[in-house]
Amino acid sequence: MATAISPNKLGGLARILVQENLLSEDEANAIQTSANTQKIPFVKQVVSSKRLSALQIAETASRAFGFPLFDLNALNPDYLPAKGIDIKLMQISHVMALQGRGNTLFVALSDPTNLHVLDDVKFQTGMTLSPVVVEDDKLSQWIEKIAESKDTSLQSISVDDDFNLDIEGEEQGQEEVQTLEIDDAPVVKYIQKILLDAINMGASDLHFEPYEKFYRIRYRVDGVLREIAQPPLAIKEKMASRIKVISNLDISEKRIPQDGRMKLVLSKTRTIDFRVSTLPLINGEKIVMRILDPSSAKLGIEALGYEPEQKESLLNAIRRPYGLVLVTGPTGSGKTVSLYTCLNILNGPEVNISTAEDPAEIPLAGINQVNVNDKQGLTFAAALKSFLRQDPDIIMIGEIRDLETADMAIKAASTGHMVLSTLHTNDAPSTLTRLMNMGVAPFNIASAVSLITAQRLARKLCPNCKVPLDVPKEALLGVGFTEADLDGSWQLYGHKEGGCEMCNGGYKGRVGIYQVMPVTDAISRIIMKNGTAHDIADQARAEGVKDLRQSGLIKVKQGLTSIEEVEAVTNE
Repeated sequence: MATAISPNKLGGLARILVQENLLSEDEANAIQTSANTQKIPFVKQVVSSKRLSALQIAETASRAFGFPLFDLNALNPDYLPAKGIDIKLMQISHVMALQGRGNTLFVALSDPTNLHVLDDVKFQTGMTLSPVVVEDDKLSQWIEKIAESKDTSLQSISVDDDFNLDIEGEEQGQEEVQTLEIDDAPVVKYIQKILLDAINMGASDLHFEPYEKFYRIRYRVDGVLREIAQPPLAIKEKMASRIKVISNLDISEKRIPQDGRMKLVLSKTRTIDFRVSTLPLINGEKIVMRILDPSSAKLGIEALGYEPEQKESLLNAIRRPYGLVLVTGPTGSGKTVSLYTCLNILNGPEVNISTAEDPAEIPLAGINQVNVNDKQGLTFAAALKSFLRQDPDIIMIGEIRDLETADMAIKAASTGHMVLSTLHTNDAPSTLTRLMNMGVAPFNIASAVSLITAQRLARKLCPNCKVPLDVPKEALLGVGFTEADLDGSWQLYGHKEGGCEMCNGGYKGRVGIYQVMPVTDAISRIIMKNGTAHDIADQARAEGVKDLRQSGLIKVKQGLTSIEEVEAVTNE
């Protein structure tokens, strides 16, 4: 039988509740004794006895000890710190990490008098702790959710029956593949679930990252990386081997990077390709998988976000019988989707279309796609030379990287072929000067290039939780709006703090922001005179070409995105 506790020996929180007249000394004594007997926290025993609610206890503890009070219902799981508290310590100590800021970790707990708990967490994390009081029942629910997401028992993961992975390349040893499937069935199911979740979330990339003390998986959703899971560190080798097997890579080679592809068959009508890249790190192999969804190339030009006059200029340029159309922007700005959209518009039985890519990301029926291979001498320039002997009408070059490729593209565009390609430049005017700096003669640039489009991808505001904002006129003028824009005919929107359950921090999906610049006679004359990018930009502005910031602000006026997002993606 448990020994009764003397009132003057009641725990810190029990004593506070007595002092606040929320419990009598006898009640506190009985609850404390019962909690000790059952080996559960005092707070949990108070709540289960229904003497006080979890909210009453949290409010009292927050007031008594001066710690902030937080409602866990408002917590966005996407922003939980990647380096948190060990799950076993969370369950034992009944504490969880809320946010990391520098060397400070904000931790949620329901009983701030448990100083030994804070000492354990501080020792495990090596960070300075800032306690936050929360309701005990909600804390239990969150710890349970986190435990489920980091469950080390992969056996419980189930996969739909119609979900299947196909292995490309039948020459690979089938016995080895079957052995892996039998021995590592939980890992196989886990990878399948990870891939399916990534597709359902609209991710563009998956990162499998091994570190010394943990292994994490991240998705890139709407351009932002988010940690999804931390599977057991012990399975990192099996994960890497399984992915390499189904991607036709050498599982015995772990010292050099490798590139491969794999295919995911979702149904009879939908297949998703993945481009797989491995990189040897000091703690294992990092694997990045790019999701190549053929449906993204068939959205249609209306879905990409071009303004009406921009769309008309682009369509006019690609429907010409010859000329060079360039799409520019940084990696991840949607250049490939734009090019494939143009190819889909042009694709037909009456034209011969050939592409040279590194690698071909999305297979398109009716188009001759070539993967360049620098090691074997099949460079972009070599492929382009071959195309010109294949009676082409339309040629797409994945990227103009050097003078030889640029000269060949210019030659093809000047001899009756429509050529599409990409360059990595900040905006449309600087693309022309970049070609000149590469060594292309100004006369050839002026005569061959017909249009340049620069682009960025901005996150779209979640329609479910976007909120109207009231911003001072001076601030709007400062970001680029004109007096004429501020006519009161449109509403500025932002996003609710933390977003909602339907989005990612207030954003869902992305929309293109474009600068579409036809190369007019006036711009050609500037090029011929070796004009600068500023000269070209001034002329384009005079001709009504909107730069990236102006195009982005149109999306703000349309309520599609926020000022902060436009500033982030167009901050040159």
